[in-house]
Amino acid sequence: MDDNHKKENLEAWWKPALEIFVEVSTWIVVPIIFALAIGKILDKYFGTKPWIFIILVILGFVFSSMKIVEVVKRYTENVKNKELENKNKI
Repeated sequence: MDDNHKKENLEAWWKPALEIFVEVSTWIVVPIIFALAIGKILDKYFGTKPWIFIILVILGFVFSSMKIVEVVKRYTENVKNKELENKNKI
């Protein structure tokens, strides 16, 4: 293994972890904050405090959970594929 290849492997070890962290964090934060904001606005507009808020937060949580599971499944498939590629190279 030459020095350039070794250097590339050392520099890139953290990138997959950062990518999955950012993607999962986004799926946690964005739908929940969106549900909170829209729920409060709609409750104030319709005078249904706190029912629309609660329903949207529950839906945001369910949506976030489903997307996180999808991201983790895709990530584990990528890891399995990389392991198989590495086994085939040896």
